[in-house]
Amino acid sequence: MTTARDIMHVGATCIQESETLADAARRMSELGIGALPVCGPDDRLHGIITDRDIVVKCLAKGKDPKTMTAGMLEQGKPVTIDAGADSDEVLQAMEQHRIRRLPVVENHRLVGMISEADLARRLPEERVGHFVEVVCAGK
Repeated sequence: MTTARDIMHVGATCIQESETLADAARRMSELGIGALPVCGPDDRLHGIITDRDIVVKCLAKGKDPKTMTAGMLEQGKPVTIDAGADSDEVLQAMEQHRIRRLPVVENHRLVGMISEADLARRLPEERVGHFVEVVCAGK
């Protein structure tokens, strides 16, 4: 059985709620990623921000990424999956919520992230194809 732990990218880097969007963008660029988990002072996952969030919710609205914080973009409770969940549960969660990135938690702590690329590397082609149809193509 393939689990979320088998699929995930280990060592997801968090940005603190108090850090600016300019800091987030710089970190995304340095790491070559398009999303960052947002953690609070308790180092627990509070949300996720994407490069698109920064553009659409900050820059396009004339706001300053040097003063707007990651915490200001948080919306609702993030969808997560337990590290021990099987691959069917991973796909079901991502498809149901139509998300392309899924934080993996263990004992309420972030231990990794699952992206489309992680799915493509670890799962059979037909399962990934169905995921792409549902989430990316909007079917």
